Parts: sequence; C-alpha cells; structure tokens
Amino acid sequence: METKDILKNLGHLCQVDIDAVASYEQAIDNVTDANIKQKLEHFKNDHERHITEISKHIRTHGGQPPEYKPGMKGFVLKGFTAIRSAAGTEAALNAMKSNEYTTNKHYSEAMNWDWPDEIMNVVKNNYDDEKHHLDYIESTLRDRPWETQPRP
Repeated sequence: METKDILKNLGHLCQVDIDAVASYEQAIDNVTDANIKQKLEHFKNDHERHITEISKHIRTHGGQPPEYKPGMKGFVLKGFTAIRSAAGTEAALNAMKSNEYTTNKHYSEAMNWDWPDEIMNVVKNNYDDEKHHLDYIESTLRDRPWETQPRP
C-alpha cells in the first residue's frame, strides 16, 4: 500500500473512532445502570486509545491525524444516539449497537487492506476490541440486567 493510501485509510479509521467516542458520550449520559455505564466508559476509552495509536502511525508516515471532532457522519450518529438514548438504558444500548455495527464494518473492511505489519497489528487489535464491544452490547440487550437489579 502506498503512503498516500495508508494515510487516507488510517485517517478514515481514526475518524470512525472519533465519531464513536462522541456517540459513547451521549449514550453514557443516559444509562442508569452503574455496571453498564462503567462498561460503556471502558469502551469509550478503547476508542480513545485507538485514536492515539492510529494517530501515531499517521504521524510516522508523514501525515496529520484528523481533528478531534465528529465528522459529518459522526455528527449525525451523535445526534441519533442522543435522541435514541434519551429514553434510558435499553434505548442507549440499542443506539450503540447500531453504532458498533458501523464501526465493526469499517474495521472488518480494513482487515482486507494491504497494511504494513505494524499497522495491521493495530488494526487487528482494534477490530478485536470492536467485536468485543458489539458482543457485550448484544448480550446485555438480550439478558436485560437493568430489569433485575434492585432500584436505589
């Protein structure tokens, strides 16, 4: 893969993670279950780590990472998440499920690109995180722990 393609594709993945952070912030604000809120905070931190790692590789290849603000898609996702998650924990998780499908799709596609080894390792590790996020959200929606926990 040529340097210009590396920079373009890394910039795209970085923006995907920036947009994910904005969505997680909206969802976290509307989750009432402390355990789920903590898990979503952890996932948001994963996305922030992805941004840091990808940005390092962008700089190494002579580029400038995207500005740390949601892009147009991220702006829409953030608004979508804010509106949907306002209805509480279940709605917030459903919004994040949709967002994680999108993030997983981008990382899945990136796994097929011809990256240098050190970047492929980062992409693979980030994709593993994304699959874990989606698995957790789907299983939590299925198990509905917020319904069985005593209210304060």
